[in-house]
Amino acid sequence: MKSQHMTNRHRGEVSLNLGAERFALRLSLQALAEIEAALGAGDLQGLGERFAGGRIAARDLVALLGAAIRGGGAKLADEEVASRIGAEDLPRAVAALADLFAMSFGTKASERPPAP
Repeated sequence: MKSQHMTNRHRGEVSLNLGAERFALRLSLQALAEIEAALGAGDLQGLGERFAGGRIAARDLVALLGAAIRGGGAKLADEEVASRIGAEDLPRAVAALADLFAMSFGTKASERPPAP
C-alpha cells in the first residue's frame, strides 16, 4: 500500500514520511479520544499535564502516531505503526507530532494556518 496523501493544513493535517509512504496526521475527535484512552488521561487537560514535563515513552509515541495517522484517514493499527518506525525516524516523527499539537492547540494566531 503506497499512500501519497496530500496534507491540508487548513484541516489541521501535518505530513509524515515513513519509509516510502507519506501519511497525513490529524487530531480528529476520534483520534483525541483514542489518545486519552491509550494514555489513561481523563480529558484533554490531563493529556497536556502528562506531556508538560517533556518526557514521553515509546508506547506513548506509538499511541499518538497511530491515532494521528488514523485521524488522517489511513487504516493502520498501532502494531503496524510501530513496525514502520526505526530509531532514525524518531526525530522526524516527534517533530511532526509537535507541529501537529502546536497547530491544533496553539493559542497564537500566528501559529495557525491562514484562513482560506
